[in-house]
Amino acid sequence: MADVIWQAWNSIWSIPHIHTWLGLGWALYLLWLGGWIVLQKREPVATLSWLISLAALPYLGFFIYYIFGPQRLVRHRARRERRHVSLPPDASPLGRTVQELRTLAQATTGLAPSTACDVRLLVDGCSKYPALLDAIAHACHHVHLEYYIFEPDHTGRALVEVLAERARAGVAVRLLLDAVGSKRAARSGLFQPLLAAGGALAWFHPPRLWLPWRRPLVNLRTHRKIVVVDGHIGFIGGINLTDEEDPRLRPDAYRDLHLRIEGDAVRKLQDVFVDDWAYATGDKRFLRDVACQMPPPCPGKVKVQLLTSGPDSPWEAIHRLHVAAIHAAETRVWLASPYFVPGEAAMMALTSAALGGLDVRLLVPCMSDSRLVTWCVRSFYDELLAAGVKIHEYGPRMLHSKALLVDDHLAIIGSANFDHRSFRLNFEASLLIDDHDIAAQLDSLLDHEFRQSSPVTSARPRPLLTARLPEAIARLFAPLL
Repeated sequence: MADVIWQAWNSIWSIPHIHTWLGLGWALYLLWLGGWIVLQKREPVATLSWLISLAALPYLGFFIYYIFGPQRLVRHRARRERRHVSLPPDASPLGRTVQELRTLAQATTGLAPSTACDVRLLVDGCSKYPALLDAIAHACHHVHLEYYIFEPDHTGRALVEVLAERARAGVAVRLLLDAVGSKRAARSGLFQPLLAAGGALAWFHPPRLWLPWRRPLVNLRTHRKIVVVDGHIGFIGGINLTDEEDPRLRPDAYRDLHLRIEGDAVRKLQDVFVDDWAYATGDKRFLRDVACQMPPPCPGKVKVQLLTSGPDSPWEAIHRLHVAAIHAAETRVWLASPYFVPGEAAMMALTSAALGGLDVRLLVPCMSDSRLVTWCVRSFYDELLAAGVKIHEYGPRMLHSKALLVDDHLAIIGSANFDHRSFRLNFEASLLIDDHDIAAQLDSLLDHEFRQSSPVTSARPRPLLTARLPEAIARLFAPLL
C-alpha cells in the first residue's frame, strides 16, 4: 500500500510544469476566496483574519469558509415593523438618557419599549427550574419554549414530563431547539412522550450538510433561552436546560442568571418566539390563535425593553445597546460575562469610562470551558488594567452569568456574551431594565461575586511560554471567536 501511495505521489510531481500549475491554481483560489470574503464588507481585522487563516489552507479553506464563514439572513417578520419610537418627553437628564437608549433599541430591533408588572432575578438552576416547572404546570392555553441547550438528563426529563402532561390536557406546547446545541437530546428519544401527547417540536437551523447546493447554517445558532406561558409569564436569561446549571445536582454547576417576568413585556417575548417558530417551521397558521390567547394589556411599573440580535440584522442591537449604555454611565459600569472578547467600540467604551473616573469592574471566569477563549480574554487585561478597570476572576465554578449594571438604575441581562459570536453570529435575546429595585438586587449579587473572586493585578506572574505567548496567539483569533 505504501508503495502504491509513493508511486502515485511521484507520478503527480512528474507531470510537466506541475509547480507552475499548482502555483497558478493557488493564486486563483486566493483571488476567488479573497474576493468573496472582502465583498462581505466586515471589519478589516476580521476580514484579514479570515484571509490569512484560509490562505494557508489551499482549497480546504473554501469549504471551511463555506460552512463556518459569516452569513447574512433575510427573514420575514411576521408581526412587527421597524420604526422610530415616540415616547413621552422627560425633562430630567436621566430620563433623556434612558429615552435615547430605548429609541435606539426600538430602531435596531423593531420592538417597542414595554413594562413589566413583576421582574424576579433567578440565580442558578436551583432557582430557575422550580419556577419554570411551576409556571408550566399551571399553563391553560399554551407553552412556548426556545433553547440553545436541552440535555437528556434529569433536568431535561423533568421538563419533558411536565410538558407532556400539559399537552395531554389540551395545552398547545411548542418547543424550538437549536439543532447543534441540543444534538444529544435529538438522538436520545427524549421527546417521544411529548410528541405522543400532541406537543410540537422544531429544530433551528439543522446543519443540512447533505445538501451541498445550499450553504449550511452550522455557524448561525439560536442562543436564546426564552419561555412564554399563556402570554402572561415569561422567562429570559442565560440558563440552559441541563444538570450542568443546577448546583443541587452537581457541585461544579455553572454560576448563572435568569429572569422571570410578568406583564406587557411578555408580549414582546411572544413576538420573538412566534417569529422564530414561523421561520424554523414555515408554519404561520398558529399566529391567529396565539394572538387571541394573549391576555389584555396590563402596564406595569418596571420599564423594560426586549433586545434581540442576530445575523438577520446588520445593526447588532445588543452590541450597540451595551456600548451606548456604557457611554451613558455617570458613576459605574459593572460587567459579568463568561466570554469577554470585545471589539474596538466596546473596548474603547470600557476604557474611556475607567479613564473618566467611573467605577468600572469586569467579572470573568478564572477558567472558561475553552482554553483558547481564556487566553484570548486575558490578552485584554493589560490595556484594561492600565485604564483603571478592576478585573476579577470567578472560580472554581464556571461563571456563565451575562449581566451589565450601569449606575443605580440600568441593567441588561440575557443570553448574549460580550463577544463577536454573540453580537454578530448568534440569535440572542436580552432584557434592558430601567428600575432602581432590580438594579439594587443585581448590585447585591455582583458585589457578592466580586468579593468571592480573585482580583487581577498588573503584578501577576506571566511566564512567556504559558501566558504571554498563548495569549498573544489567541488574540489573533479574537475576531473569529
